[in-house]
Amino acid sequence: MKVLKKAVLLSLVLLILCGFIYPLLLTGISQVVFNKKANGSIIKIGEEAVGSELIGQDFTDSKFFKGRISSVNYNTYSSDTDYKGPSSGSGNLGASNKLLTKRVEDDIEKFLKENPTVKKEDIPTDLLTSSASGLDPNITVKSAEIQIPRISKVSGISEENLKRIVEKSTDKKLLGVFGEEKVNILKANIAIQSELNKK
Repeated sequence: MKVLKKAVLLSLVLLILCGFIYPLLLTGISQVVFNKKANGSIIKIGEEAVGSELIGQDFTDSKFFKGRISSVNYNTYSSDTDYKGPSSGSGNLGASNKLLTKRVEDDIEKFLKENPTVKKEDIPTDLLTSSASGLDPNITVKSAEIQIPRISKVSGISEENLKRIVEKSTDKKLLGVFGEEKVNILKANIAIQSELNKK
């Protein structure tokens, strides 16, 4: 009975420590120290949440920056408004796969039609490839800059203003050394909408 009592007591102590105190302590610290990150890096306009800095969205309007290809469809609603549920993942198509070749060729054609000032060889790779998650919220600075002439023409916002928007929406290298500079599509497009609202 002594051994059983010790085992039950130890189990209860560990349950309280690991199941309640530790998670509550970590949640409390994260809410105080890393509040925005702990809550999903949500971007709000006023009181309305419009998305997360960490999850890409599909922008189809020509006056907005377009992000990377998504193999899973960024939006969880289809055109018929049926909820399809959240998902992530890549298409997992190899370089020799004909479906991938066809998809890339179609995307190149579509991009060149929307951006007539761009040459085929100048299209950055990240605009034609999907990420491993299929939910990448960022593009390279070059991928943003190459879209500026189209957006300027459609929206009426000057190229200088759009370059400033790209600069403000760019996450710099970590400690100025690690990683690459990347443009957050949602932040950039919110800034474009803000400019349009002033007109």
